[in-house]
Amino acid sequence: MSTNLRVAILLAGSGLIWLVGNAVSEAADASVGERLWRQAGIEDPEKGGIRHCATCHGQDLRQPGQHIQTGKQIDPMAYSMASNRYGDAEKTEKWFLRNCKWTFGRACSESEKADLLTYLKSL
Repeated sequence: MSTNLRVAILLAGSGLIWLVGNAVSEAADASVGERLWRQAGIEDPEKGGIRHCATCHGQDLRQPGQHIQTGKQIDPMAYSMASNRYGDAEKTEKWFLRNCKWTFGRACSESEKADLLTYLKSL
């Protein structure tokens, strides 16, 4: 799947539906998303250590996190705690781009985004 296609993310009913162009897929995998969430990212030159999603979002995604640079509180990522968090596709896409680049040093692919969202929706 091409990573340059815009993904519109819709949380509908009981399943995650993501659109790539005109194709609809429900093939996202929560276990793959969880592995990506826990995956080591790039080294943090300012704070030292390796970045992970949990660096700012915390280990328990049902609880608020805290950005390590700004100290700003981050709302819980678990869908069960904030079901409206992922309803705005543009906003979700913006945060994916920013956070994937910060954590992994690259943009996430559409399938990675779908897997991550499926994992977050499972919580």
